[in-house]
Amino acid sequence: MNALTIRLPDSIHQAIKKLAKREGCSVNQFLASAAAEKMSALLTLDYLRAEAAAGRREDFDEFLAAVPEREVEETDRLE
Repeated sequence: MNALTIRLPDSIHQAIKKLAKREGCSVNQFLASAAAEKMSALLTLDYLRAEAAAGRREDFDEFLAAVPEREVEETDRLE
């Protein structure tokens, strides 16, 4: 495991300390979890963009054509 020194405004540091205490974990655990969550969000976005770029309209249209025609259920109506 590596150590990392970061500079934070006092207000953010105090808020992190309170939130970590509320969550029942250390500041280190809280920050590691926060960093992992941010990384996950960014990597998911990268993945979705790559998948979208690889998609083809023809494949999408073929998929939609296979969906049977049905009346919209009452619980699915937007109005």
